[in-house]
Amino acid sequence: MIGRSVVVGLAVALLPATAAAQNRAEPSPPPSIEEKTASMDRMDGFMPLYWDEATGTLWLEIDRWDADILHASGIGAGLGSNDLGIDRGQTAGSRVVRFHRVGPKILMVQPNYRFRATADNAAERKAVEDAFAPSTLWGFTAGAVTGDRVLVDFTPFLLQDIAGFANRMRPGTYRLDEGRSSVYMPMVMNFPENTEMEASLTFVLQGGGMGRGGFGGGGDADGFQGVGDVAATGAAATIRMHHSFIQLPELGEYTPRRHDPRAGYGASSFMDYSAPLGTDMTQRFIRRHRLEKRDPNAAVSDPVEPIVYYLDPGTPEPIRSALLEGARWWNQAFEAAGFRDAFRVEIRPENVSSHDVRYNVINWVHRSTRGWSTGGSITDPRTGEILKGNVTLGSLRVRQDYMIAEGLLSPYENGDEAVPEIEEWALARIRQLSAHEVGHTIGLGHNYYDSEAGRISVMDYPHPLITYENGVFDFSRVYDVDIGEWDKVAVTYGYAQFPAGMDEAAELDRILDEAWEDDVRYFSNQDVATHARADQWSNGTDAAGELQRMLDVRRAALDRFGEAAVKTGTPLARL
Repeated sequence: MIGRSVVVGLAVALLPATAAAQNRAEPSPPPSIEEKTASMDRMDGFMPLYWDEATGTLWLEIDRWDADILHASGIGAGLGSNDLGIDRGQTAGSRVVRFHRVGPKILMVQPNYRFRATADNAAERKAVEDAFAPSTLWGFTAGAVTGDRVLVDFTPFLLQDIAGFANRMRPGTYRLDEGRSSVYMPMVMNFPENTEMEASLTFVLQGGGMGRGGFGGGGDADGFQGVGDVAATGAAATIRMHHSFIQLPELGEYTPRRHDPRAGYGASSFMDYSAPLGTDMTQRFIRRHRLEKRDPNAAVSDPVEPIVYYLDPGTPEPIRSALLEGARWWNQAFEAAGFRDAFRVEIRPENVSSHDVRYNVINWVHRSTRGWSTGGSITDPRTGEILKGNVTLGSLRVRQDYMIAEGLLSPYENGDEAVPEIEEWALARIRQLSAHEVGHTIGLGHNYYDSEAGRISVMDYPHPLITYENGVFDFSRVYDVDIGEWDKVAVTYGYAQFPAGMDEAAELDRILDEAWEDDVRYFSNQDVATHARADQWSNGTDAAGELQRMLDVRRAALDRFGEAAVKTGTPLARL
């Protein structure tokens, strides 16, 4: 028989546990989104945003569960050092993500599209999906809930060094200081098909001090430019990181085109575990824009929607006109592929943001020293469809070419006369550069092939073609003046639309076979070290003749080189 005192003792002992269990069983429900955001500023668009000025936090409303969304990141404002390569407008990668809800947790998961099964059998597809790990990139906690809509604080995600800038900054060791970092609201925007966010990230030099290289710190004797040579101080550098969340097309809307290594395109690829035995498991599709004929049966047709690029309005004249002209050369290639007025280049209007995924852009970017220009794109990794072209053109290239021409010609006999040939040389170079970098953004790689047909592609690395005869320099052909024959072939392969019933695979092979017969071919970076006619910075196929031409030009340039290479008042040390 259990005594009364024992029963009372057990009851008392169980009271705290009972109370704790009741507390756990009745958690406070999260507020509604309307309650939580009553004092916040709302930005409607693809995924609604809310800005809380009181706390400096940015909130994201999620209602697209387990749906494919493209997350792309890039640099909103850069460092300015060519050596470190952290430049305004530069892309920093993209990935498909899905938001997955587990109770109060919201997980941002990257599915593994590198390994797939394209079979109709759902179990076969699931077997491959379960065999290769996805990546959970971030975890959020629901801050407010209304029905199937959940609000999360997105600020911690934005205030991370997603691109690994700290590891790239030199000299010294840098770390991200969240106390000096924040959401950058001027570049937080929302559009119908994409949501844009940006953060101001400050990286500080470990160990204190101002860094090496004088007051700012960073420069080396060999000319290397570190953080302190371009930032206000080497002790801290603030860079802006931009994030885009982009609506992806429905699978099946776009038809991928097969990749052929002869065609000059980059490829999106994956391993297909449902491929028949004895066939290549790696599926490759070219990266290209979506372009459709209004009349599919016409040899030449207007497009349903043209491909339009917008040039940075901050580009000055006469450079602006030169960049527009060079980029517009691509319309010749699209006409050869059967499209009328399908490729356009215009000045970006004030109401068009360079971050809006609906628009292809050409950015004019400044650095402290001359550096590479680039052509990148935001691409649907599932299909290879290019969603947005993004060109970065360095502003110092044209000035460098101007100085090269001055050194070659030594033209200032009177000390300050205008020399229109020099400006035209420099502008000719950036026409070609504009066409070259835009070419990358429509899917094309470098073509270094030395053809019997002469210059065949703006995708080459061109050496200026100058001749010297009878005491006169001729640079009428210094750089390309229009699109190349290979460029027309490549665009035809990638973008031509074939009438119903035509064998597309056979037609694509025919396009490349005929070009190969005409010595209009594609050889790229991987071929330079292995093929005698794949070379950078060369002209033609006659190596001996080319050497003699260059020796003649250099001899003439050296014979006249002197004070006349610089204008009156320029220090002779500049020579």
